[in-house]
Amino acid sequence: MSKKQLRPIGAPFVALGPSGVAIRDRLKHLTTEDDKVLRLVGEHLGNLALLDLKARCADGNEHSTDTWAARKQGLTAASSSRWAGSITKATHDQWALSRRCQLAHIQSLEAGVRTLMHRLSQPVGEKGTKRAPGGYRSKGEWFQKTRRLHTLEHRLDRARADRDNGVVHVVRGGRRLLNTRHNLGKAQLTEAEWRRRWETERWFLAADGESGKRYGNETIRVTPEGEVSIKLPAPLAHHANTRHGRYVLASKIAFAHRGAEWADRITANRAVAYRIHLDVQRGRWYLTASWQRPAVKTIPLETARAKGMIGVDTNADHFAAYQLDRHGNPVGDPHRFFYDLSGTAQYRDAQIRHAITQVLHWAKRCGVAAIAIEDLDFTAEKTREKHGRKKWFRQLISKIPTGKLKGRLVSMAAEQGLSIVAVDPAYTSQWGAQHWQKPLAAPRRKMSRHDAAGIAIGRRALGHPIRRRTAPPQHHQSDGAGHRTVQADRDVGGREGTRPPVTERAHDSRARTETTRGTRATSASKTVRDARSAWTWVQDPLLITG
Repeated sequence: MSKKQLRPIGAPFVALGPSGVAIRDRLKHLTTEDDKVLRLVGEHLGNLALLDLKARCADGNEHSTDTWAARKQGLTAASSSRWAGSITKATHDQWALSRRCQLAHIQSLEAGVRTLMHRLSQPVGEKGTKRAPGGYRSKGEWFQKTRRLHTLEHRLDRARADRDNGVVHVVRGGRRLLNTRHNLGKAQLTEAEWRRRWETERWFLAADGESGKRYGNETIRVTPEGEVSIKLPAPLAHHANTRHGRYVLASKIAFAHRGAEWADRITANRAVAYRIHLDVQRGRWYLTASWQRPAVKTIPLETARAKGMIGVDTNADHFAAYQLDRHGNPVGDPHRFFYDLSGTAQYRDAQIRHAITQVLHWAKRCGVAAIAIEDLDFTAEKTREKHGRKKWFRQLISKIPTGKLKGRLVSMAAEQGLSIVAVDPAYTSQWGAQHWQKPLAAPRRKMSRHDAAGIAIGRRALGHPIRRRTAPPQHHQSDGAGHRTVQADRDVGGREGTRPPVTERAHDSRARTETTRGTRATSASKTVRDARSAWTWVQDPLLITG
């Protein structure tokens, strides 16, 4: 029997810190005129953004600086130069995002086609292995998968042709909201409610910042006192209520989160981008401020390991975390931080932020400098071709928001002065359960497979093997042939305590005084051979001869 071949395991690394900041506040106490002007500006600029996106998609791979300048010049006449710059930049970003998604879609189709072709080439009923899947269970399933293969090949050919020709499929307002139009009953929406939400999502009210300009933005300007003013497009300039075609809102902004950092930027006339949007369900207007900042310098991996590590295993409904010292030894009991991902997107996001906050606060109390987490990517695990009959498994891993979770964790940990160490997720659950779940289980400590996986993740981030200990030295049970590589070294304080004397061991640890001091009597043997005899041995005198 050949030994199982393990896939290569990547080295752990310290994740890069966040490079941008976004804060939000509500625009309260708006007048009827304020609401009217915001709607007019958003609708007008949204129509311009639709036309610009259509022109950019028509250019395809033939896009150049000349075509970009021509588009911007055409938009400037209907708005302003700065509004035109913001619209064209947003269009370029959306087109580039569609191209990246298109490439990911092609790679997913190619993986599905390869899997189907391999399984169709196997005999019906052939069992698979851990390295490769087997054949299909019946001839009927085999026939259905041949039809599935032709469908995927057709989609793949069409996607490759679109990419070669520079064609992308973009829905301004979101494809999910567009498809909701055909399922209004399931979404619990009326046609009028959906129409209002659809039109609002297609508005455009965003302005890029400019360093060196007054308060960091000439289009949407916010003063340190919280006054918000908007540079109106040329066709709507007659709605201005102040000089230079600007409209000042009655609402005052006061950012509760990062307000001091925002005030420092606008006081120094550094670039700040703003976006105004309407929450249709609540009927509230919000203003979001965002800016870039220098990337946070990551600490060396050895520095992150100096104070130990917290290993976090990500699951569909909770984080399983365990603290480890710098030698890889588990400290204390496992911790679990639960969250619920069954509600709306906003509810799920709030649940994730709350769970991450609990993990970070616990890490600060433990005194560690870093948190270890798996570098998860379930893109290949969600396909029907790989786990077709395991629908429950595909739904389970689809619920884990790996991308959003990693982004949230990195940004929130940076604010707490903690680093994130990403490790390869290979075999962490399997080896953790094998080497750590049973040894750490106790009547008062319940160890799950996920808790053991947290230990495995932390040990891998610390540079230790997941196995609990190495084989003993060659000569005897002491350290004569050298110290065990996985355990703490001799010079580490508290590594081993002084062994208590024989008379003070657990089975004879009763208190003693000078009058009762004595030694333990030898216990009587229970065998016939070793039974004590009543006879006494006496040496006979020498025999007299002669």
